[in-house]
Amino acid sequence: MREKKRLEHVLATEADLVRRGDDISAYFELAREGENVEADLQRDIEGLRQLVDRLETETLLSGENDALNAIVTVHPGAGGTESQDWADMLLRMYLRWAEQCGFQTVLNDYQPGEEAGLKSATFSVNGEYAFGMLISEIGVHRLVRISPFDQAKRRHTSFASVYVSPEIDESIEIVIKPEELRVDTYRSSGKGGQHVNTTDSAVRITHLPTGLVASCQNERSQHKNRERAMSMLRSKLYEFELEKKRAVSKKIEDSKLDIDFGSQIRSYVLQPYRMVKDHRTKVEVGDVDRVLDGDLQPFIMAYLRMRRGEKQT
Repeated sequence: MREKKRLEHVLATEADLVRRGDDISAYFELAREGENVEADLQRDIEGLRQLVDRLETETLLSGENDALNAIVTVHPGAGGTESQDWADMLLRMYLRWAEQCGFQTVLNDYQPGEEAGLKSATFSVNGEYAFGMLISEIGVHRLVRISPFDQAKRRHTSFASVYVSPEIDESIEIVIKPEELRVDTYRSSGKGGQHVNTTDSAVRITHLPTGLVASCQNERSQHKNRERAMSMLRSKLYEFELEKKRAVSKKIEDSKLDIDFGSQIRSYVLQPYRMVKDHRTKVEVGDVDRVLDGDLQPFIMAYLRMRRGEKQT
C-alpha cells in the first residue's frame, strides 16, 4: 500500500507538471496576441518554481528510511549549566522547526538540568520524510555567547550533541530477548501533572549487548511508558543493525565524537559576531535568531545535496 501510494503520487505529479507547462505555454500564446497576462503568468511560474523545489527535496530524500518518522535525542556536553541551557535551546529549535514543517511532535523523555536547561531529552517527530530531513542534524552543535549565568559577562563556548534514528514500521521484526534487557523505573522529573511527578511511572530500558538506552516518562501509566520505550529501543536497534550491515558504522562513530572542541558539525556564534556556520557544507547564515527559531532549511538542503555528491557553491 505504501508503494502504491508512492507511485500514485509520482503519476499525479507528472500530470501536474504537464498541466502547468501547458498553461504557461498558453499564456505566452495569449501574450503574442496582445493579451495582458503578465500577472497570471508570474503567478503560474512562481507556483511551478515551488513545485520544482518540493520535487528536488523529494529526489534528495531517497534513502531507505528517509520517509519514516524520526526519534531525536539531545544531550549537553562540556560546559555544565551553560551546555544544559544550550541543549534546551536546541530542543526548542527543533520543536519550532517541526511545527513550521507541519510535523507532529511528542516529548518522550525530559530530564531537567540542576540549575537550568536539560540533562537529556528525547522526542519523536511524526510526518513524511521526518527522518530524512533530520539526519543532517546528527552530531555536535557548538554555541558561542556571552553567558547569562556569568556575573562577569564573559564569553563562553558550549556544546550539545544530537542523535536521530528512524521510527521503524511495526511490521519489521526485531528480536529482543528479555534477558538482554535491564528495565529501571523511577519518578518522573520532567514537566507533567501531579500524578506523573509523584509516582515511579518513568521507565528506562537498556539493551545490554549494545548499550542502547531508551527512556519514556511522559505517560501517567508505567505500562504505557514501558511500551513506548520498547518501541523507541526497537527503532534504535534497527538503525544499529542497518549500519552494521552497510559496513558504515564509522559514520555513526564520527557523529558521536566527544562533545567538545574540534568535533562540532555546526557553530552558532552570538559573540563577537553573529553567524551560524555548518562546517560540513560551509553554509553560513547571518540571522542567528531566525535559525534558533527553527529555520533550518538552508542547512538541511545543503547537507542533502552534499550527500548526493553535488558540489557546494
